[in-house]
Amino acid sequence: MATAPVQVAPTDLPMEKRVSTLPKTLADYLANPVAQTEWVDGCIVEKVGQTLGYAKIQTRLLIRWAGYVEHQQLGGMVLVEAPCQTTGKVRRPDVAYLSPDLIQQFGEDIATLLQSYPLVEEIFSPTDCGKDIFLKAQEYLSSDVLEVWLIFPRSKYVFIQTQDGHLWLAEQDTDKS
Repeated sequence: MATAPVQVAPTDLPMEKRVSTLPKTLADYLANPVAQTEWVDGCIVEKVGQTLGYAKIQTRLLIRWAGYVEHQQLGGMVLVEAPCQTTGKVRRPDVAYLSPDLIQQFGEDIATLLQSYPLVEEIFSPTDCGKDIFLKAQEYLSSDVLEVWLIFPRSKYVFIQTQDGHLWLAEQDTDKS
């Protein structure tokens, strides 16, 4: 999903109070993440561009990944838009898998996971730039993510990147249900 700079905080506050309520450092943001935003290069950026089709894909992946985790008895949980720390940034992957060992290490009641999830998925939205989504995949991988899925709804492609390689899948290569 694309990001855009956040201009203001809650609109019921006067303008001078809106800006002062936003976290000013990465440490502040980690403690108090702002909903539907990420911390990128020292700035708070808003995630924008979600459509109904985007939400449909996100929901399908959530359900299927959660079903797989349950069927394989992996433990852990599948999350949507849950913040995690990458190298100097905070991201909200569209869908992510939180493993049992990370739950044991960090618990469930933290504002932001202080590392990346082992498996993340990002959906290319109409407001995304192609170069940026691949750079984000590289950012995740350099932050110890084991596998990144990039979903391209219009072209109906899935790009899966791991530490060791990548795989392109077209719609005809996947289950269509």
